[in-house]
Amino acid sequence: MPTYEYECRRCGHRFEKFQGIKDQPLQRCPRCRGKIERLVGTGAGILFKGTGFYATDYRSAGYRKAAKADKPAEAKPAAPPASGAAAKTK
Repeated sequence: MPTYEYECRRCGHRFEKFQGIKDQPLQRCPRCRGKIERLVGTGAGILFKGTGFYATDYRSAGYRKAAKADKPAEAKPAAPPASGAAAKTK
């Protein structure tokens, strides 16, 4: 069931009402009993949780293996300078 937003023409009170789609719009403000208008809302955002919502969730094992092979190898950090006797010079 959607939530509708209303605004009173007389006092400016804005409020939301949880109503069924087939329910009649409200007619009077709960504060001043003035006429109200149902506002056009943007709707609620949809939140997908879990797996199965993206095309990549159903990729085959072969595809994932090939994609991993296509990634460039990460660069290894340079080795630190030697700290032994060979590093000492006169």
